[in-house]
Amino acid sequence: MSKNFVSIDPTLEDYWRSIILFGRNTASYKFALANSLIHFGNKQTEEISAKDIAAVFSHHICDHLKINDKQDILSSNSYLEQCRKFNSGEIDQDDLISATIKDGFNYVFSAFHNIPGGKLPVSFYSRASGKNSPVILHNEFFKLLENTNSQDFIQENEARWSLVETAWKLNLSENVISLNYDHDTKMIMEPDKFRRRNITSARGALNGYQKGHCFYCFSNISITSGDINLAEVDHFLPHMLMKFFPEINFDGVWNLVLACQHCNRGPAGKFEQIPTLKLLERLHARNNFFIDSHHPLRETLIAQTGKKEKDRISFLQNVYNLAITKLINTWGPTLVRAPRF
Repeated sequence: MSKNFVSIDPTLEDYWRSIILFGRNTASYKFALANSLIHFGNKQTEEISAKDIAAVFSHHICDHLKINDKQDILSSNSYLEQCRKFNSGEIDQDDLISATIKDGFNYVFSAFHNIPGGKLPVSFYSRASGKNSPVILHNEFFKLLENTNSQDFIQENEARWSLVETAWKLNLSENVISLNYDHDTKMIMEPDKFRRRNITSARGALNGYQKGHCFYCFSNISITSGDINLAEVDHFLPHMLMKFFPEINFDGVWNLVLACQHCNRGPAGKFEQIPTLKLLERLHARNNFFIDSHHPLRETLIAQTGKKEKDRISFLQNVYNLAITKLINTWGPTLVRAPRF
């Protein structure tokens, strides 16, 4: 059973998601750059001036700072200080753009295509050395946007960004907590002593790790509201089991998958049946995508299912066995496409 996110014959979508979903993050610049590239790619802009991309890039950073002031792992950051000054009205847009070109772009362009194990074999853009050099978008990037709903990429990126900044804020490396799913709002929540706070859409957080495909039949899905193929958040082991086993967190990320509408509630859909054992193995593989990734869903999965792989396998098997004793019948899908993970 493969634990690798990138398939043997990777697509452009696989390459892009490898950048966004895997690898360690020391600052949120990668996410701001990804959003900026999509912004100009949608406008079919091949050559982007340093000032133009700095304006969009800094806008994303400043917006996130308003929500979560922790945007890196360092105790101080001169560029982020300039962004905070812009938010407080101490500097203007021109000053912010200058600071972005001078300090904000120091490493993000050269590091963007780096993933665990080395550099991607394709590049979505190029940029010559020099702080004022333009960004040249490559044909591969325009093909990427042609093949996939760019709004899905933005939502995946924003979801990953929200999860990472939450991890930094909560210092998850030392104080592991378990983020949970809210059944009513379909949002991943941050537990709080006094209240709970929405972190991000569950669809956005889960979609990239399923490569934009239904967990069960591998048909194409979307996470954009109003899309005819809008994915549904499904409890792999049905949510109704909570009334029999209240001590088990069936709303945990470990038990959440994205399904197409046909598999979830179509004429031959899953409904409240138990997926086959083969699908349990697939769930374990999908969960390992999170484990192989970094904060905070990695820590959430470990907290919910076990630190070692043998512990996670045992957890899934034990809960599956309990579920079978109550719901008995198993269900399996008809594959629409070849398995993607």
